[in-house]
Amino acid sequence: MTNPMNRQIGIPCVMMRGGTSRGPFFLASDLPARPAERDALLLSVMGAGNDLGIDGIGGGNPLTSKAAIVGPATRAGADVDYLFAQVRVQEGVVDTSPNCGNMLAAVGPFAIESGLVPAVDGVTVVRIHNVNTGKLIEARIQTPGGQVVYEGEAVIDGVPGTAAPIHLSFLDAAGANTGRLLPTGAPADLIHGDFGGIEVSCIDAAIPVMLVRATDLGKTGYEPTDSYRADRAFMARLEALRVEAGRRMGFANAAGMVIPKPVLLAPPTRGGTLSVRYFMPHDCHRALAITGAVATATACTIPGTVAAALVGRFDMPGDVIFEHPAGQLTVRLEAGAGQSTLTTAAPIASILRTARRLFEGTVFARPPAPPQAALAA
Repeated sequence: MTNPMNRQIGIPCVMMRGGTSRGPFFLASDLPARPAERDALLLSVMGAGNDLGIDGIGGGNPLTSKAAIVGPATRAGADVDYLFAQVRVQEGVVDTSPNCGNMLAAVGPFAIESGLVPAVDGVTVVRIHNVNTGKLIEARIQTPGGQVVYEGEAVIDGVPGTAAPIHLSFLDAAGANTGRLLPTGAPADLIHGDFGGIEVSCIDAAIPVMLVRATDLGKTGYEPTDSYRADRAFMARLEALRVEAGRRMGFANAAGMVIPKPVLLAPPTRGGTLSVRYFMPHDCHRALAITGAVATATACTIPGTVAAALVGRFDMPGDVIFEHPAGQLTVRLEAGAGQSTLTTAAPIASILRTARRLFEGTVFARPPAPPQAALAA
């Protein structure tokens, strides 16, 4: 007789690229409702316990160790719910504290093709409730003839080829995790430690970030991505700074979280607004996270921040062009309707992304371990 505990668990799944990230997309109804059971399945699916995710479909990098869970909206004014999960395969942890703006780019197409949102002829607008942060994002998807198309002429740095454009607008980004655009109450803070006194800006818009001048940490801000991870002394200083900034932002256990994200800033060298190196937080991003771009662009509009000091005066509406390791990324900023002060609200940030449906089918998770009593029987 076959022991049901030995049977693998099949879960419907669509693998999608969203922006410069990639991961499995699931319907919420196909996963357990209880977070502990859901996370156990995700860890198995992604191959936790090995840095390459060799026993799963994880991609061996934080950018490809992500998952999206999409279902009917639970918030008024939204069309769908989107829960992002960062699967930390080595630690065996599923982190749902942040949003991911690159994976977000594929949520609209997935929702339409899954039957959650009806498509219209031309452009279909999907209003997405990010469950991680409680925020609304509007996605505009190309749907000629009422069908999602992925082929087009849009180009984003960090992804080869061209694809159909997807426009994302972050409608109410301020206070994504802390409830405040300036979580410490100030546009800049001085953090003292073994590394001396370092000025940082703590911003929470789409995601909490800690902005710091690269030169203040002994870097130019133009180094290749892999060079940062290889510099252990630098990474230790950056982590100590991040953890203290996180504490001041209200994250008592920032060392065990992926937020706040550290961002190194430097003057532009290729005609942009700023040069950036974004960390996830223990490795340098090969390009730039969308949520991190929104937060850093927002900081450019706030007098007194590290970003604003490098940029100078910035007037809205306007574009912030980031130079990152794979090229450039542009964030369009416009004042939101009814926006009051910059300490309570962030401008509406719009970004061009692309996405692609890669494959669909059934992914298999290992069955849960049997109870100890059953093993002893």
